[in-house]
Amino acid sequence: MQPLALDATLTDLQRYVADMETERGFTSHSVHEQTWRLMEEAGELARAVRKNNGHRSQDGDLVGSIDEELADILIFACSIANRLDINLTQAIRDKEAFNETRTWH
Repeated sequence: MQPLALDATLTDLQRYVADMETERGFTSHSVHEQTWRLMEEAGELARAVRKNNGHRSQDGDLVGSIDEELADILIFACSIANRLDINLTQAIRDKEAFNETRTWH
């Protein structure tokens, strides 16, 4: 599998994740399973942020780096989107168009 390009778009990333899952045999994992894995990664991100802010982790916890945990979250988000045929670039455009109509103050 080719490495992800330095200038990869979100669409490129979705395609990369699809190819990676095929290569590694992860295509049978359901949306439900991938969502649980995404939530686990969110917990790992919280632990990494906590550690980065000087708080101790629980004894024996393996704590990854913030960038690694954010990458895992993005990979699982792409995985879920791919299973549901969601174009994340378009989803972000649509969501931001809606957000522009909201009052934030």
